[in-house]
Amino acid sequence: MRLSARYTKFAVLSPGTGGILQTATGSGGDTGTLRGAAARTEATFLRSLDELGRLEKLDPVIGPLQRAVRGLPLGRWRDVLHGLPIGHPLHPALVQLPLGSWLSAAVLDLVPGARRGARVLVGVGVLSAVPAALAGWVDWAEQHEDQMRTGLVHAASIATAIGLYANSWVQRGRGRTALGKALGFAGLCAAGTGGLLGGHLAYRQAAGGNKAQPVPHLVAAGWHTVGRVEDFPVGEAVRRELGEVPLVVVRQPGGHIHVLADRCSHLAGPLSDGKVADGCVECPWHGSVFRLADGANVRGPATAPQPAFQVSVESDGTVRVRLPDAGG
Repeated sequence: MRLSARYTKFAVLSPGTGGILQTATGSGGDTGTLRGAAARTEATFLRSLDELGRLEKLDPVIGPLQRAVRGLPLGRWRDVLHGLPIGHPLHPALVQLPLGSWLSAAVLDLVPGARRGARVLVGVGVLSAVPAALAGWVDWAEQHEDQMRTGLVHAASIATAIGLYANSWVQRGRGRTALGKALGFAGLCAAGTGGLLGGHLAYRQAAGGNKAQPVPHLVAAGWHTVGRVEDFPVGEAVRRELGEVPLVVVRQPGGHIHVLADRCSHLAGPLSDGKVADGCVECPWHGSVFRLADGANVRGPATAPQPAFQVSVESDGTVRVRLPDAGG
């Protein structure tokens, strides 16, 4: 279908700054100007969010905080807080309760005669924010520098929200309902800002996503040659390339060969540079441990397993691999 020039419009973004270079409209100059201004505002907003990841002034704070979080005596609870038992980060699930409670409290604040219920929900939100924040900090301590910078601003927004809501709960209990409501709405704004930054961190900066998920879609179906048995020293992790996908190949004592996707599902660390021990490989970046036999998680912060390849050794020593669900 061919569009009339009367209804077409395009905007060219500057590659370096995201600013608008040109806006063309067939008619309605005022509309085009408004849309151009909106596009410039949007580009500036997104650029500001991206700049958070480059705020090196936060680095002196990040270092001590990261060491403190990593030093918490959490034991196996650390993997629970990462979300290893449920197969994905726990923090996004836990934040539903405080945010839902606070949003519900805001609705009740607009309803006559609902003061008690609103105060209860404010308190539930404050209490439930504690485990949610702890899970977030545990994840934050195992991220890249740009993600930790954005995450620190996100955490500051949420901490502000918790402080405002805690004060709101106190003021409501003292009978200062109007002040309590005002503090609650201010807290909701802070929590909303924190949620926005959390979404930016999770999706635009890809913190928490499974980095190994695309592997089955990048590997062609069928068997592929990766080398010969003698190319893989016993007990050492060897990197091989299968098209666009890097692999880690380990020959165990006794001759059994295991092959996993090389990029760690946590933050794409190279497993081929990691330590091999007890039938597992450890990511050199953040310490995630995967079982060589099937790619299963043994220890976080990774919450998703590594794609594990089937291996066939031909009579002439040729090693071939295939991924059962490849080509999807």
